[in-house]
Amino acid sequence: MREPAFWHRPRSWQSRLLSPLSMLYGAVAARRMARPGIKAGVPVICVGNFHVGGAGKTPTVLALTGLLRELGEQPVVLSRGYGGRLRGPVQVDPAAHEAADVGDEPLMMASRVPVVVARNRVEGIGLAKARGASVIVMDDGFQNPSITKDLALIVIDSARGLGNSEVFPAGPLRAPLPPQLARADALVVIGRGHASDAVASRMRASGKPVLSAELQPDAAVIAALAGRPLLAFAGIGDPARFFRTLRSSGLEVKGERAFPDHHPFTADEIASLTEQARRQGLTMVTTEKDLARLGGSKSGRPDLDITAFPVTLQFSDFSALRAFVAQRLSATRQRQ
Repeated sequence: MREPAFWHRPRSWQSRLLSPLSMLYGAVAARRMARPGIKAGVPVICVGNFHVGGAGKTPTVLALTGLLRELGEQPVVLSRGYGGRLRGPVQVDPAAHEAADVGDEPLMMASRVPVVVARNRVEGIGLAKARGASVIVMDDGFQNPSITKDLALIVIDSARGLGNSEVFPAGPLRAPLPPQLARADALVVIGRGHASDAVASRMRASGKPVLSAELQPDAAVIAALAGRPLLAFAGIGDPARFFRTLRSSGLEVKGERAFPDHHPFTADEIASLTEQARRQGLTMVTTEKDLARLGGSKSGRPDLDITAFPVTLQFSDFSALRAFVAQRLSATRQRQ
């Protein structure tokens, strides 16, 4: 899905026209969020966001699973497997599965952490526990009430914020903001922009942590691409953020091609990109998530001269996140 531009403008005639549908959608979403969920039997940490589209959930999930391992935990990621054909539950195997089977994000993460894909997340709990999960990390699913979350971390991009703060389809919110704020336990603000300041202030006012983080590109990849004119392409929630990251890393982006999130690239599209790169003397670069859909390795697709541009999430106060997560895990286990 490609986000409409009016979602990120002050209240427009399009959003006003769609307001009746938004009120209906929002009422249903809020009522659904209030339903009780099942207890997983192990702590469940959900990494989600208030709105549709990308915000940085996948890097946050990977950073969180690394933190959990430092705490002596055995995290297993539970994903719906958006874009994959397998209903599951199934554990993702990078050697046997493709993005078309399990989705691009689960496939990308599975080389670093065990990932279970289940269209019905409740069904995935059993397999995650059978694979030794001491903690289940839900990738998305914050608005889904089927499983009780013991900790909900909400990710927001500081430059994009919540757009026009309207509920879908008049805006990007997945549900009205008040019930979402009530169920969120902490906010992770990625970047140094100010579009998220208002929602961050509301979280702080309710006594909930607001954690700052930035996406850190791989230094070796930056060095390898330095001085080479690039054709950057991406089919993620916010391709513009990817292009900005390349430029802020000192790289020379000569061409940009943006596609909808989870876009299944066709052979004709790849041929068009390859021809443009050849004609203009450019090196193709894309995200790890896009590369997963193209069947490449973490280092890229040498046969097509496509380089992956990996990023990791670095927290400004990692010790604060670590202490917060450890405290919540301890409190959860005391209640179980």
